[in-house]
Amino acid sequence: MDERTLTPSSSPGNIAIIGGTGFETLPPDIFAEPIDVETPAGPARVLSVADNYTEPFKLFFLARHGPEHGLAPHEINYRANILALLQLEARYAFATNAVGSLRTDLPPGAFVLLDDFIDFTKRRDVTLYCSGQSRHTDFSLPYSSLLRSKVAQTAREQNIGITPRGTYLCCDGPRFESPAEVRLFRSWGADVVGMTGLPEAIFAREAGIEYAALAIVTNIAAGLSDAPVSHDEVVASMAGSLPLLRDLCIGSAHALASDWSAG
Repeated sequence: MDERTLTPSSSPGNIAIIGGTGFETLPPDIFAEPIDVETPAGPARVLSVADNYTEPFKLFFLARHGPEHGLAPHEINYRANILALLQLEARYAFATNAVGSLRTDLPPGAFVLLDDFIDFTKRRDVTLYCSGQSRHTDFSLPYSSLLRSKVAQTAREQNIGITPRGTYLCCDGPRFESPAEVRLFRSWGADVVGMTGLPEAIFAREAGIEYAALAIVTNIAAGLSDAPVSHDEVVASMAGSLPLLRDLCIGSAHALASDWSAG
């Protein structure tokens, strides 16, 4: 991968939605054409969504875990996914993350608009750049203020309650966290914990893609509840939140595109 691969288009650009656990597909009434993108980091599949509200810019959908949720968090090719969006001239990405709550006031079903993160991953790539090309990238504002404002605006318009700020802690997975780890993460000031938000957010910033992430609480983290944590519980909880989540992501993309049209 040469440095030109990381040079974004100078146009306002296309929009992407990155769906996490439980958000692997679009409703059948939304027409989407699959595109297989070859990148220097490997292949990625992206859907091109037919959506009049984002014209003349395109709307893309990428299922982070694959359309059948076939990839565990540590198996996802985050580099290929971001490079594929870059090659498709996506300049903006709204992402979703299923998370465990580290706060008793954030129950399953709560939406959290992330504004900060802690990277606790240990075995993943740390940069999108190749050896010899690395940059020291600023993360004073870890998530895009512009895109966060569009999500907040759309949530108000759709009467969807969201927590406007939250710190996301990312672990490697695929196992869930231990009670001692949860106590540690809480002491660090993290609000939610997940397995897929990083290095995705880092790579997006390095690629010049504006990126925002909406976390959906699917369970209370280990040790904060008597109930064991299970993946089935996560999937079931996400199923209940999916209609609102889809409306919020697509509506945020429309709100972003309408600003360009008005301007």
